This record gives sequence, structure tokens and C-alpha cells, in this order.
Amino acid sequence: MHTLLHNLSDLWRVMLAAMLFGAGLPTVFAVGIRCRARVDDGASGITRTAALVASTLCFAVVMIAVVVGVLFIAKGFLATRLGIHLLGA
Repeated sequence: MHTLLHNLSDLWRVMLAAMLFGAGLPTVFAVGIRCRARVDDGASGITRTAALVASTLCFAVVMIAVVVGVLFIAKGFLATRLGIHLLGA
């Protein structure tokens, strides 16, 4: 019974990561595209500025997630070959 409870407690972490990276990042990217389209369609004033800031923020979040993901995957290589210790390597 203890093993089952332990596995179920770990399952929510896996589900959260899957929802965040599996559906969350593409959704954030799509929102960024949608905001950028509003800027390109000729919005003016505060609407244009807000859409531009929102799209830039969305794209920045996606880029940071991609870079951190690549560094996480390559952390062993970076630590052994180059001596760069990142993300707990």
C-alpha cells in the first residue's frame, strides 16, 4: 500500500510537467502569435502597445523554456566535457 501511495504522489508531478510542457508551452506560443497578429493588423494606441508587450513576453517565456530544456538535457555532457556545471550536474 505504501508503494501505491508513493507512486500516486509522484504521478501528479509527472502530470503537471506533461500539462505544462506538452500543452502549456504551445498554448503560450499560440497566444503570442495571436497578440502579434493584432499588432500587425493595425491596432493603435494602448491596444497596440499591450499586444506587443504580451507577444514579446509570451515568446520570451517559450524561448527561456526551450533553452533551459536543452541545457537540462545536455547538463551531463557540459559537466564532463567542458567543466560547466549547470542545473545540478
